[in-house]
Amino acid sequence: MRTPTFTSLFLAFIGLFSTALLNAQVTTATISGTVTGTDGKALPAATVRIAFPNAGINKLTTTQSNGSFLMPNLRVGGPYQVTVTFSGYQEKTVNDIILELGQNTSVDVKIETTAVSLEGVVLTGKSTLFNNQRTGASTNISSRQIRQLPTISRSADDYTRLTPSASATINGTSFAGRNGQYNNYSLDGAVFNNPFGLDAPTPGGQTSSQPVSLDAIDQIQVNIAPYDVTQAGFTGAGINTVTKSGSNITTGTIYGFYRNEGLTGKKVDGTA
Repeated sequence: MRTPTFTSLFLAFIGLFSTALLNAQVTTATISGTVTGTDGKALPAATVRIAFPNAGINKLTTTQSNGSFLMPNLRVGGPYQVTVTFSGYQEKTVNDIILELGQNTSVDVKIETTAVSLEGVVLTGKSTLFNNQRTGASTNISSRQIRQLPTISRSADDYTRLTPSASATINGTSFAGRNGQYNNYSLDGAVFNNPFGLDAPTPGGQTSSQPVSLDAIDQIQVNIAPYDVTQAGFTGAGINTVTKSGSNITTGTIYGFYRNEGLTGKKVDGTA
């Protein structure tokens, strides 16, 4: 019997490791942008502080020679603050930045020199998404939408149907004409599909129960046709879900169900 060589074992290990990477799912977001002066010239070596005070996140980075900066692997949600400081220039802060799951949010900042006296000036900033960073057709459902939009079943399916390619007749689980069994569900980066391969795409679905409370979900991303190699394992849609993380603020939710005879109709298409 031939004994495996070191080279063959090493190649097998690399193959398994590469497969694990290809099946990974997105659970974070990115902030990037450029820092320039009022004359439009890039400011290298400027200090950029990215903070989410309620969650205790405080990260520092510096701009490159072209004035650009990048901070990957950030927790989704917000609000984040981006503060830029540079010698000889006034400090500037961009507030209320909300990060979306799997997206690169661009924050471009222009700062004034300290030689200019400004009084009563309110500094505001606007965060936008890099369109050229999008990896195919996708829909992001933010935590604000989850809080504000109505839900009947208190299920994530009530929100995934916001995707334009979702079927209106199959409870928001069929995308691009494919059965829900061909979707890939992930929760905080872990595969969350029904391991028995039954009709329900997620665990507990056949009993109309929800495996994860809607109150615990922070954001949902539905990918239809991504060309990102980290998005794999489906032909319908890749549904990435992340749960809420703790913060220094205590919050809670309350809901109720109510129904009586006044909510029941007496006619069908005008016929009693």
